[in-house]
Amino acid sequence: MAVASDETTRICNHCDRAIPSSNIDLHYAHCSRNLDKCKVCGDMVPKKHAEEHFLNTHAPVTCSLCSETMEREILPIHKGENCPQRIVTCEFCEFPLPAINLAEHQEVCGNRTELCHLCNRYIRLRERYNHESRCNGIPEDHVGSSRNVRPVEREQGARRRQPPEYSRKRLLFTIAIAGIAVLLGSLLFQKTMETGPVV
Repeated sequence: MAVASDETTRICNHCDRAIPSSNIDLHYAHCSRNLDKCKVCGDMVPKKHAEEHFLNTHAPVTCSLCSETMEREILPIHKGENCPQRIVTCEFCEFPLPAINLAEHQEVCGNRTELCHLCNRYIRLRERYNHESRCNGIPEDHVGSSRNVRPVEREQGARRRQPPEYSRKRLLFTIAIAGIAVLLGSLLFQKTMETGPVV
């Protein structure tokens, strides 16, 4: 028997809560008439909402992605974190695919190589971040690349893969054309809206 604020308490046989001794009979009558203990989680639920509580919280549901059956309240966590069919993104190519296929995809994708334009070496994508942090931009001819390329070919490859340089006039011309196209499009749209929709 516990003591709460100088008054003795008793445990309700129905809900297992400590109730002041002077109120135990009244509490028990109300509690046993109106509340049921959930057989799954042990929460006290109003009798009129017991079925709704079970259906909304504990009823088995099937994941629409992987067809696994679980309690309804677990489903959002399962779909967001645990479902093998949830869509995830490859860290190397940002391709969306099911989580169950991610490890195999990244094993292949991470082994692809790209040319480092600073040191002219081919670097695996999985090693790119470490390489970028320690690359000093000096060509390392004494260390072989993942491809057996002669230095002359490597320099030609680096030049060939450099992004094309556009002249300033050509860039300004492209921007002007795009601006004119947007202006004409908005005028045409405004004209269409004034005359009413075409049926």
